[in-house]
Amino acid sequence: MTTGAGTTRTTDTGAETLAPDDPRLSWDGIGGWSGDSGRRLPLRMPVERLATAMSANFSRIALTTAGVRFAVRTDAADLTLDVENDPGGSPLDIRVDGTLVHRWTGGPGRQRVTFPLPAAGPGPAEVEVWLPHLGITRIGAVSFRGHRSLRAADRGGPRWVAYGSSLTQCMYAAGPSETWPALVAAGRGWRLRNLGFAGEAYLDPVVARAVRDAPAEVITLELGINAYIRGAFTARSWGPAVCGFIDTIRDGHPDTPVVVLTPLSSPDREKAVNSAGLTLEDTRAITEEAVRVLQRLGDPALHPVDGLALAPVADAARLYADGLHPTAEGEHVLAERIGAALGAIPL
Repeated sequence: MTTGAGTTRTTDTGAETLAPDDPRLSWDGIGGWSGDSGRRLPLRMPVERLATAMSANFSRIALTTAGVRFAVRTDAADLTLDVENDPGGSPLDIRVDGTLVHRWTGGPGRQRVTFPLPAAGPGPAEVEVWLPHLGITRIGAVSFRGHRSLRAADRGGPRWVAYGSSLTQCMYAAGPSETWPALVAAGRGWRLRNLGFAGEAYLDPVVARAVRDAPAEVITLELGINAYIRGAFTARSWGPAVCGFIDTIRDGHPDTPVVVLTPLSSPDREKAVNSAGLTLEDTRAITEEAVRVLQRLGDPALHPVDGLALAPVADAARLYADGLHPTAEGEHVLAERIGAALGAIPL
């Protein structure tokens, strides 16, 4: 694997340049595009009604490219990307047949960078480009050189929508292809759409409708930590909000498995009372009870997973960077544990 700036490998054949929405790029994890020429922004959320959340921060984070990637099958010698990164982003990853070969930390601004690709074996390789998961990245021309074959990658497997907080967007992951959702998706052969919004997982109706309308064979909802930290809900309002969020999703997915991940441990918060009178333990218990209420009302495809069991308090010191967010290594541990829990859910 290389890091930093890409380099150019010279070949004898000309380049082929594709527009960002060329079907051969086989995008995944998106629901549309912003912009109609030059560099375009792949969208994981519809933008038309983001303002209904009445949060400029949410509207900004909704434009970040967490989980957004494209893949082709090619025997090209190198790949050139025309990108524009906003400040505050994270690396860009390139995987070839599942192996990480480049992790580029190019920084903000407009840049054009070329990456050599490993020599193909007996046939074309799958080349997958993961855009930065913490920043807003627009993409322009995508060029390949030195190839005989260039076609879209096959996109099979169940489609997975993963909603949550910074714990789903994954603040300390080593790169966008090593967040726990990306690792679970790779391990299980699922097609990920990451709807993690750092600091902004407040069960916004605009998000519930986006999940409702998104194609999915499995849905996960990581709930509770933002609501607790900001004191956004009381004991009276949190449970009904969880039920209402899930009810909206059910309007579009009446039988799809929906897995609710209750809050992971956070040692300093477990018994600390927030401004709304709740501890993190209270928030976790109310979240699970909301799921049980809906199950009793006839929802057999709704499944709670105890976040405290996934990340016990005793494991926090080795899992977390700051008492809340997993380290880069912790993302891999969580992927193993959450992947096992999701593997027990019938699809």
